[in-house]
Amino acid sequence: MTKVIMVQGTMSNSGKSFLVAGLCRMLKRKGFKVAPFKSQNMALNSYITEDGMEMGRAQVMQAEAAGIKPSVEMNPILLKPTSNTGSQVILNGKVHANMGASEYYKNKKKFIPYILEAYNKLCESYDIIVIEGAGSPAEINLNENDIVNMGLAKLVDAPVLLVADIDRGGVFASVYGTVALMDDDAKARIQGIVINKFRGDKNLLTPGFDMLAEHFKKINIDIPVLGVIPMKKIDIDDEDSLSERLETNNVIFNTKKINIAIIKLPHISNFTDFNPLSRRKEIVMKYISTPKEMEDADLVIIPGTKNTLYDLRWLKNMRFTHTNLSKKNIIGICGGFQMLGNELIDEYGVEEGGTEEGLKLLNFSTIFAKEKTTRQTETEIINTPDFIDLCNSTINGYEIHMGSTIDPKENPFTKSDITDNGGFVNNNIMGTYIHGIFENDNFVDAIISGLIKKTGKKVTIDTNINDFDIYKESQYELLADLIEESLDINAILNILDKSEK
Repeated sequence: MTKVIMVQGTMSNSGKSFLVAGLCRMLKRKGFKVAPFKSQNMALNSYITEDGMEMGRAQVMQAEAAGIKPSVEMNPILLKPTSNTGSQVILNGKVHANMGASEYYKNKKKFIPYILEAYNKLCESYDIIVIEGAGSPAEINLNENDIVNMGLAKLVDAPVLLVADIDRGGVFASVYGTVALMDDDAKARIQGIVINKFRGDKNLLTPGFDMLAEHFKKINIDIPVLGVIPMKKIDIDDEDSLSERLETNNVIFNTKKINIAIIKLPHISNFTDFNPLSRRKEIVMKYISTPKEMEDADLVIIPGTKNTLYDLRWLKNMRFTHTNLSKKNIIGICGGFQMLGNELIDEYGVEEGGTEEGLKLLNFSTIFAKEKTTRQTETEIINTPDFIDLCNSTINGYEIHMGSTIDPKENPFTKSDITDNGGFVNNNIMGTYIHGIFENDNFVDAIISGLIKKTGKKVTIDTNINDFDIYKESQYELLADLIEESLDINAILNILDKSEK
């Protein structure tokens, strides 16, 4: 008998992923076997499971919070935008097709059997399923074919918590407007309101809650506010490019720190790769868009991207060139790695088609393949650039790419029997396909120590740094503490009890 609860939001980035993760950890602490679920996720942050399947990072984070291994059933549909109007559709962990927005919308209901199959498989193994919606359930132009918000809630008969972001303002209007636009069945499914990201004295909100209740009575609905979650810094992975992590305009590089600049590509993907760097006290990390911003950087990272050819042309248009980049210490990850080579060849039209000259910082070329490479990686480093003080060390990560290396004439980064050797290194330049590489503490330690030596900076080393896995666990515990302190947990448990099927 499985219990279920669903979290929907009044808008994108209202805190759905955050709340689902918190509920997962809170329920785990109470002894339940709990799993997250999101039928359809649109994000460029993805992960590869042990069996080589691709899924959204948000559900991976939530699975970690629940203390379980991530599986593709937790996110059966992943949409990875390739342009403003189209996405690569990942179905059950594998590439299904590239679709325009209108084509996907017309065919959404055909994916319902896959969604229910994945959901029911989770129900066989877990006591509670915590479902995350997407965007807003009040997108009335999309409701007819909805498979991720109230459409899904109806399919699996799930009660709903509605979360709203008060930090952006207009929270009462967004809550009331969202509910008012729903049909009667959808209204009745909402069992509680959660206010997120509050700064200040919660007592000031009480009159607003009373007035909201009065307005709800006018539309014959009674929905209690189950709590107010205060704004608090908890370091868990973000879902998408709305993340505040990418807004670092006010960050100033420090002469007593290691300064790392990450180029904010238009189609940046897997920016969660860099979250482990932001926790290190020795590092100042900043996302940049112009060459001038990298002048004081000790290391420049070119991240992954879902449209490598477009973003390479953008780099050139922004005047990131072989000349100015070659003077910096560089790491390219995945698509950023491919840009470092001589040529990118897209003869099959995997992205935009054609051939584009690379930055020629490493001597190899890339040809885009029809099949995507998706695998977890455990390998040994055998060569490093001159700013990384490490060798003969094992690292773990995962790969997600459509490219294959041709004509390599560089030192391999890792010990491997595959052509790309996990990447290549040459003096001050390094490229690799391995995502998650900065979750290896030994690798980050080596970057910090290597750059201290190379730059001659007097950087104070943080001797109290925890293992990254231990650090992540501590953040999930802080999140569960926050949820228990802020919400009416007994009311949530009662909602779950009523949902039992």
